[in-house]
Amino acid sequence: MILLIQYTLIFASVLLLVALGGCFAEHSGVINIGLEGIMVIGALGGALVMKFMPVSVGAPVMILTTIVASALFGLIFSLLLAVAAINFRADQTITGTAMNMLATAAATVGVKAMNTAMSGGSDVSSDIAYTQSKDLFLVRLGGFEFNWFMLVAVIALVVSYILLYKTRFGLRLMACGEHPQAADSVGINVYKMRYAGVLISGALGGLGGIVFITAGVSVWKFETGVAGFGFLALAVMIFGGWQPLKIALAALLFGFCRALGNVYAGFDFLVALNVPSFVYNMLPYVISLVVLAFTSKRSRAPKAEGIPYDKSTR
Repeated sequence: MILLIQYTLIFASVLLLVALGGCFAEHSGVINIGLEGIMVIGALGGALVMKFMPVSVGAPVMILTTIVASALFGLIFSLLLAVAAINFRADQTITGTAMNMLATAAATVGVKAMNTAMSGGSDVSSDIAYTQSKDLFLVRLGGFEFNWFMLVAVIALVVSYILLYKTRFGLRLMACGEHPQAADSVGINVYKMRYAGVLISGALGGLGGIVFITAGVSVWKFETGVAGFGFLALAVMIFGGWQPLKIALAALLFGFCRALGNVYAGFDFLVALNVPSFVYNMLPYVISLVVLAFTSKRSRAPKAEGIPYDKSTR
């Protein structure tokens, strides 16, 4: 049971961070389908820090540097979406899909090139190991492994709620996603607000990527990507109605379903069912389809999401 709670919280942390990122982008009026790719690039940035920074620097420095690197890599990669969608008014869905394809390919090639150079040509794998560094993120409380990323996710939730609903910035951001022409008419720079939404989305998505690849393993093959968690986070965001608190509850539900795939063998009644392990791994994706099928009609997305803003049209 402790292991189930542990995995539920860490997977929920991943989904919460990435879904909050998508929430900021869509509240600004930009659909971020590229969250999957942003997670991969963010994971790459954090993994490089964990691989090359000596553990002697201590836990606080390692944790802070990894968080900053992951967020920064994700933020920089999200600029592709911002420039294409905001400046060039490109189709946001196609741009995000291209980003997903580019990220996994670029990360795989980059890591293989790095491993080949470091090994003198004998290692062409696409994995990065960070076993010792990963231990700095864990605090053992009896049988429970507390991961500092769980606290980071809670802080991100609180900050996101305050930022969206209690600040002038948040209200302006949401105005740009609901009626950008009206926002522009009162002096709000729609382009800047949309840039802010996408960049915040990139930072949170990148952070979610490093949390995902360190959730259960100490070595990651980048050619495997992030197993569709970017799209699952979008389902969490929609199920949560683009509201941070509801997104957190949805993340816990989907995180619990994903955790079953890791720990079902520890429950005798589940083992007795003789259900193949891949069924449990499929569970969160199947549930996302079922949940969205029944709730999508009642969900209310920001009115102007996905619509490129043209200042000349009022």
